[in-house]
Amino acid sequence: MEIEELLKSNTAQIVKDLYETDFDQSKIIINETRKEFEGDLTVVVFPFSKIAKKKPEDTGIEIGEKLVEKLDFISSFNVVKGFLNLGFTDDYWLKRLAVISQDKSFGFSNSNGKKVVLEYCGPNTNKPIHLGHIRNMTLGFSVAEILKANGYEVHKVNILNDRGIAICKSMLAWQKFGQGETPETNNTKGDHLVGKYYVKFDQELGKEFENWQNSAEANSEYSKWLEEKDGKKSKEEGKEQSELKKQFHKSFKNTYFNQYSALGAEASEMLLKWENDDPEVRQLWKKMNSWVYDGFQQTFDRLGIDFEEHYKESDFYKEGKNMVEAGLGEEKFYRKEDGSIWADLEEYKLDQKILVRNDGTSLYLTQDIAVAQARYNKYKMDLSIYTVGDEQNYHFKALKAVLQKLDKAYADGIHHLSYGMIDLPSGKMKSREGTVVDADFLIDEVVEKARLATMELGKIEDFSSEQAQELFEKIGIGALRFYILNVNPQKRMLFDPEKSVELNGATAVFIQYAYARIQSVLRKYNQDVPTEIKVNKMEPIERELIIALSGFETTVQAAGKDFDPSLIAQYTYNLAKLFNKFWNQCQILNAEDENVKEFRILLSNSCGNILEKGLNLLGIDTTERM
Repeated sequence: MEIEELLKSNTAQIVKDLYETDFDQSKIIINETRKEFEGDLTVVVFPFSKIAKKKPEDTGIEIGEKLVEKLDFISSFNVVKGFLNLGFTDDYWLKRLAVISQDKSFGFSNSNGKKVVLEYCGPNTNKPIHLGHIRNMTLGFSVAEILKANGYEVHKVNILNDRGIAICKSMLAWQKFGQGETPETNNTKGDHLVGKYYVKFDQELGKEFENWQNSAEANSEYSKWLEEKDGKKSKEEGKEQSELKKQFHKSFKNTYFNQYSALGAEASEMLLKWENDDPEVRQLWKKMNSWVYDGFQQTFDRLGIDFEEHYKESDFYKEGKNMVEAGLGEEKFYRKEDGSIWADLEEYKLDQKILVRNDGTSLYLTQDIAVAQARYNKYKMDLSIYTVGDEQNYHFKALKAVLQKLDKAYADGIHHLSYGMIDLPSGKMKSREGTVVDADFLIDEVVEKARLATMELGKIEDFSSEQAQELFEKIGIGALRFYILNVNPQKRMLFDPEKSVELNGATAVFIQYAYARIQSVLRKYNQDVPTEIKVNKMEPIERELIIALSGFETTVQAAGKDFDPSLIAQYTYNLAKLFNKFWNQCQILNAEDENVKEFRILLSNSCGNILEKGLNLLGIDTTERM
């Protein structure tokens, strides 16, 4: 907001004149005045009282008097402890509204010449997109739109984790139990079909593991485990033999898969064949992945998620190993006696990080090195943003450190857009056990909830079936996106399916309804929106509404700086509440004076424009009628 910079520069000059001290104006704090106090903006005075060697209240009065003298738009001031509250003239806010109403790009910045590559989604091709992906995608998409609004050139990309043992599990289960079924024969989305066989593999593995638990091999491994655990001591602590065996079996499942399981051996063999370009395995892999990609795209389209480019892990894992080998030749990395290659990252306050295993296979980090290089070759980005859950914090610190060790120009620009996980009331989601909240089923649920709520209100009798369905989609998907984005990304979320589809309170539909109400007023006005303001005074709520509109600019900037769409979500909700308050308190079309009516139409239209901008930054559509 220009007014903040004007206040900062004048306050800094006054401090210099009064106290003969230069003060960095960028460190002057300006806030909106708290509602319980009179004023529009507040200058925090505490830093100046130390310079003045006076009480904060006395310092605030001295600075306030000088500001009133210098700036004709300041009509009054008051000091509460160390806070200087400034009141502006109605004329100032009316002129501010005139600027906002005429500036179609208000709140958005011009190009800053910087490029961003923003990665989000990152699904595995062995299962459908789930609730965790929805948080990832809505967050990544919204941050991309917010950065565009802040002047960045943004390229949205996706990484498809399309290779590895998990993919082979789905392939093997389909091969063994699928009897040739396809998405067409089963009338289901391709990602759902493949995910079904990922779960099926784990179920069959569980049966196999249960049968193995009574074998001589199992008893031998259990005895070894007891010795390591000091079994006698455990028994003395009151643990029953059956309880100990359960504990052993739970801890041994991965080892069983790798060492004893027939299914595990088949899956590992399939992975080895894939690595060696076996034609039959590769053909099956391409076929099943194509099913998944078709399913993913249907979900992306319905959610309104888009990407400029999809990167595939399978295209980059070899190049990643080549980059590691080159780094080894330059003595950036070192090889252990077993043949594995490592990076010493202690100078970056990390530990030793493996880059290539002793059998020559790569890791996610190895792949990400190559992908980062490919993106830089294409986009020459200043900033690389990875939207990934906070359980991968270490991974991205290591990625940045490895690329710095390789002297890559883009390494310093790597940023992990970390977010908290989503839990269910029943506990953490587990894909292998089929306990995830499937994205498509969740979307269906919220859209159905929107349909029932809308039909209950009974305001769309004249809608065609196509118009009604489009409305239900906008309301339901908007509700889902807003529910997630209204939470600060850093916070872990407890996802309650019932609460997520509530359509009252701090929800997208509340904001969408305020927008639709504005459009209804404009339709009834049935004239061009006025461009001139012919009033010189306002009602308190009108003043409050203009101040809120003016704050959109700084909100967008703060959301871009912090990569935090929740600031936009909260802003749009509060603006919608204010407009509803204005709509209830002030006559618009039936105003007592034509100039007042035109002013309120212009104010309403400006509110609608800002609400639409805010919702669009969240990836939420508006609707003209509800």
